[in-house]
Amino acid sequence: MREAGFRVEVRDVDNLDPVKTRLGIPYGKGSCHTAKVGGYFVEGHVPASDIKRLLAEKPDAKGLVLAGMPLGSPGMEVPDGTVQPYTVEIIDQQGEATAFARH
Repeated sequence: MREAGFRVEVRDVDNLDPVKTRLGIPYGKGSCHTAKVGGYFVEGHVPASDIKRLLAEKPDAKGLVLAGMPLGSPGMEVPDGTVQPYTVEIIDQQGEATAFARH
């Protein structure tokens, strides 16, 4: 994220569940990283380009999620270049998920 121009402040937390609940990340959409950016949450290995698009478009939403850790997503690259297709979802104000970007 730093390489993409974002200022990053890391906070190690023993239990992210209360943070995810407070931010409104739907059950089952969690991953290993949780961030707040520009008033939105970003959950998981979401590409920087998707976050930049979110910030540019400013939709009425809670944030973006990429559940799990798909191979080939940022931070999950493997030496042989394997990429699992994955979909970043946007979470609306009611907590519903819809496709935001397919990779």
